[in-house]
Amino acid sequence: MATKQLSLNLEHRPALGGEDFLLAPSNQDAVAWLDKWPEWPSTGLIIHGPTGSGKTHLAQVFLAQSEGRVVKPEDILGDAVYSFAKEPACVIEDADRFIGSAENEESLLHVYNALGESKRHLLLTARTPPSQWNIFLPDLSSRLNAAANVAIGAPDDTLITALLVKQFADRQLTVDESLIAYLIPRMERSFDAVQRLVDAADKAALAGQQKITKPLLGRVLQVMETT
Repeated sequence: MATKQLSLNLEHRPALGGEDFLLAPSNQDAVAWLDKWPEWPSTGLIIHGPTGSGKTHLAQVFLAQSEGRVVKPEDILGDAVYSFAKEPACVIEDADRFIGSAENEESLLHVYNALGESKRHLLLTARTPPSQWNIFLPDLSSRLNAAANVAIGAPDDTLITALLVKQFADRQLTVDESLIAYLIPRMERSFDAVQRLVDAADKAALAGQQKITKPLLGRVLQVMETT
């Protein structure tokens, strides 16, 4: 009997970095904002959401779209020269980690101002919106709270299903609908969890010279729960 194919009502975005980006309800508002670039109403855009919700993936989509660059802490702390202010756009991930130190907050403020003065843009990712960051510097607080900010939710079942199907297919692993349905209620809902699960299942199948089965996936899930 032929393997039943899964029908997924998800729009495929262009492949970036070897991965297809899938548009789903949990990320569609954030994607809409990225698609507006460079017509953003302010210098910055903050995308916030829980760990594993795909913020880094969206940042990579934006970097490819804007031909921008990632700004790392060492690029902006201390006596760094802000040469990146000439880039079309910049990305700072986990921006909320700068909060709580007056020196770090001042560096972040300088970055924001430098990009604003050169009519460039800054995408920041964080777990929560800036209104919850307890920002020390009033000027930084006013700029970040005035910037556009959009939430991205944890992946829903439809998106997790699509990610699992794609990850297994990328490894030339055959899984039918019953195996995906088995995994959905038992696994963590995050992009990272999908990648780790598929990788572990692939290795377990190779080690045992067997196909992907429910017992094998059950063992993989048990190991993942303890690590």
